[in-house]
Amino acid sequence: MRIITKYLLRKFIRNFVIVLISLQIFFVGIDFLQNFDEVPNSANLQLLYILYNSFFTLTLTLPLSLVFGWIITIVIMVKTNEMVASFSLGVGNRQIFMPVVNVSIILIVLLIGFQMTPLAYSYEYKEKILKNTYFTSSKSDIFVKYNDYFVYFKKLYPLQKYAEDIHIYKVVDDDIEEGIVAKKAYFQNNRWYVLDARITKKPKVIDWNNSKIEIHHEKFLYTLEGFKPKILDSVYESTSSFSILDAITALTLLNDQEVNTSKIRASLYYEIVAPLYFVPLIILIFSYTSFNSRFFNIGKFTSFSIAATLVIWGVFFMLHKFSSGGVINPEISILLPIFLWYIITYILIKKQIGYK
Repeated sequence: MRIITKYLLRKFIRNFVIVLISLQIFFVGIDFLQNFDEVPNSANLQLLYILYNSFFTLTLTLPLSLVFGWIITIVIMVKTNEMVASFSLGVGNRQIFMPVVNVSIILIVLLIGFQMTPLAYSYEYKEKILKNTYFTSSKSDIFVKYNDYFVYFKKLYPLQKYAEDIHIYKVVDDDIEEGIVAKKAYFQNNRWYVLDARITKKPKVIDWNNSKIEIHHEKFLYTLEGFKPKILDSVYESTSSFSILDAITALTLLNDQEVNTSKIRASLYYEIVAPLYFVPLIILIFSYTSFNSRFFNIGKFTSFSIAATLVIWGVFFMLHKFSSGGVINPEISILLPIFLWYIITYILIKKQIGYK
């Protein structure tokens, strides 16, 4: 690694960390003060609330901090004539912005990796703490279709992976063949274990003289393999989020169930694709920087760069909300704008600094 690259990255990472910590303290602190009366008195729950809120805020502040940190770095280097000195030593444009882009992509990939963990549900957990339902979260009267089964849960406890008053009906060719009724069921080893089940089977061929309904009881049986309670909860709850792994699993399970998966796809695209909006933005800001400090209007450049960053981030966030609510197809509201954004910025960057 060249000395200029080390020097540039050291300045950028320092500015990025300062901006990130400042934004985190601001957003988390404001939220905690606003909800102080609703947060439980328990110190453990208060700490958990701050932890969950910090990670949820991180998904918003990390991309912004990368761009803001880059803006600060550019302003300082131009103002102190370090940018001109770098070009005088034969440093090219790419040697300045590409190390920053590479480090930023690595940080975003780490953030996406965290979205594969239970921390992806941080917003839900902090809301449960506010509502005093962190340990007793439940959903009522859930009725869903899974393969050949129609499933009804009187009560579902997603965090505990437990359900009460379960009714499972196997339907083949629009005909109910089997019904399972039980008081309790647990999700373990990727399947549902039903306790004290009453199984009712209807004969396939109805013969009024010989046909009869079979009823027997099982102390223990398993069914609905792969039907995760968190997926049930997220599909049922319109404001729920998904981790990346759960979103992929939900898509795999529900694609053949004639269930609308737009919310799942929107969550998946937003967590993986949308954070990459900052990559061309970093290069675009660099390409429109005046490297001569004498003609560099710091106030105008900084204000315009920050405002443009917030507007672009706001547009993608708004489109995500539209797609999550089913207003717009997620492929049109998230993937297409990202694709167009990359094309537009590529044209602008190529025109400005000949980037290829």
